[in-house]
Amino acid sequence: MTMMLTPTKDKGAQTKLHEGVYAEPAQVVTDEDLAAQLDDLGVNMPFLADVVSAMLTHERCGRHLYRAVAARANNPMLKAKYEEFGRETEHHVEVLEALVQQMGGNPAYVSPTARTVEAADTKLLESTYTTSGSVDPMTAEMALLDAVFIAESVDHANWKTFASVVDLLPDGELRDAMAAAAAEVEAQEDEHLGWATTTKQRMIAMQVKSNVMQTVGMKAEELVARVRNLFD
Repeated sequence: MTMMLTPTKDKGAQTKLHEGVYAEPAQVVTDEDLAAQLDDLGVNMPFLADVVSAMLTHERCGRHLYRAVAARANNPMLKAKYEEFGRETEHHVEVLEALVQQMGGNPAYVSPTARTVEAADTKLLESTYTTSGSVDPMTAEMALLDAVFIAESVDHANWKTFASVVDLLPDGELRDAMAAAAAEVEAQEDEHLGWATTTKQRMIAMQVKSNVMQTVGMKAEELVARVRNLFD
């Protein structure tokens, strides 16, 4: 199956009906439907499907976020990291989609929790545009990094929780696959969050130590050049 970054009707998207949500009958699933589709591991599989759907949605939104911030970053080091982490996030989407298929589920299933995740992540992406063209380049760059930091904080918590859930599953191929995925991705999420935390600290420290009068009267292109050379 080709990786899916945005589930749509024509790609087989499914969801549960609840207040404020309309879906055609063919797109509607219930907990009973999920239980019938998924392997029976002796745990609450419909709930597990909802959790994984929310994780998958956050990873998909994360890929969109990384594309957006990489395209607008002025600092080469930051841009390179956003592109690198974006590729890894895309791989995380592939990993989760493969796990859903192995569970017997539909990677295009969007759980109610996933819908709330998508709404929050959409606002996070929008936040990086709210000051576009109206603030200095350093503040704009900081807004991009802040969005990445928040997204990676959630990612880190998601995969740490996922790893703990694996311990609750019975021995078997699915548990082994989930454990392998958790080990691989959690290590990358540790790196992502660690980098975002350290870089945020460095950028703030640089600005605290700078003299505000040094930027007074600087032209826009000079300010952008200063951002580009931040970590040299």
